Amino acid sequence: MSQFNRRNFIKTGGSVIVVGATAGTSLLPSLAAAAEPVKVGLLHSLSGTIAIAEASLVDAEKLAVEEINAAGGVLGRKIEVVLEDGASENPVFAEKARKLIERDKVAAIFGCYTSASRKAVLPALNQGKGLLYYPTYYEGQEQDARVIYPSQEATQSVIAAINWMAREKGKTFFLVGSDYIYPRTCNKIAKPTVVKAGGKVLGEEYAPLGHTEFSSIINKIKAAKPDCIYSTVVGGSNVAFFKQLRAAGLDGTKQVLLSTVVSENEIEGIGKDNALGYYACMGYFQSLKNAANERFVKAFKAKYGQDRVIGDPMQVAYNSVYLWKMAVEKAKSFEQDKVIAASSGIELNAPEGKIKIHATNHHVWKKVRIGRARADGQFDIVWESPSEIEPNPFPKI
Repeated sequence: MSQFNRRNFIKTGGSVIVVGATAGTSLLPSLAAAAEPVKVGLLHSLSGTIAIAEASLVDAEKLAVEEINAAGGVLGRKIEVVLEDGASENPVFAEKARKLIERDKVAAIFGCYTSASRKAVLPALNQGKGLLYYPTYYEGQEQDARVIYPSQEATQSVIAAINWMAREKGKTFFLVGSDYIYPRTCNKIAKPTVVKAGGKVLGEEYAPLGHTEFSSIINKIKAAKPDCIYSTVVGGSNVAFFKQLRAAGLDGTKQVLLSTVVSENEIEGIGKDNALGYYACMGYFQSLKNAANERFVKAFKAKYGQDRVIGDPMQVAYNSVYLWKMAVEKAKSFEQDKVIAASSGIELNAPEGKIKIHATNHHVWKKVRIGRARADGQFDIVWESPSEIEPNPFPKI
């Protein structure tokens, strides 16, 4: 304390404030740093075609930040959000990720939705030594040192879904999806799984992204008469696909259809009547009965409105912020490399149940569940895995 004159301190009601340290001291910067917020980036599409699915993830992430700040922050520092719009354009995602890392100096980014947007930001993450938490279920086939993947990769949902249908609903399958990497990878996993379950694939069809005319595919489905349809049709195409299936007499009371890409959020767009009776396989459903989920749903609705629904990616986005907090506290540092190293084995009692970051592959052990769509747009859970499923992003297929 000999570095300071008496005038360097003012006593105010029991607190001591440093007001003028002499040159060369390290006390003032350290106190200032302790008081400064730590920045995190939220990078999602708030505009463009993907915004309808992606913008709601920001709400869940902001709720987690608000809760953590109310509880005292992380390592004594409050979290400051820097929000950027990826605008549904992959080059924009890359540009905004670079800005968040280089200019804003964020400790972590929570963001992206499509695999294409995630892959677009990888160069910026690796060049700038950043850290991304990616909240969307995806096809696997990736393990990047600077990404944590808290949602299910394809094997965790596809294998469970096919085996359940083969066991409970029938042995013949028709596979239909949108024409891009996720559906094609899922079906590469689905086909040998069907065979191993003693079943048979009767057809496999793909429609371009955004496609709205499914009569030809539906005619092929009707001709094949499968016990089960496994669907990876995504986005707005599901509005047309589900409506046209129902019009063709293949509604949820007559035809088993299971999707690994339709959550409560998508049903709002598809229409509750059109989705009624169909199945979905997800890690999370809003209707889950446990204390952590009931607290989460109550808090979310209190903040954003009682009519809001919560789908799987939103819950994973919420979890992501807490997983980062736990890794920071374990590392006792905001430095990205230390946080990444500390992430292995971290467990969180999430709204979906216990999840654990894999020791080596940066994905998450988790349960998966199958739900059947109700008239109110929620799901009745008809099956869940007996234990957490190990992630396997590089299956031999």
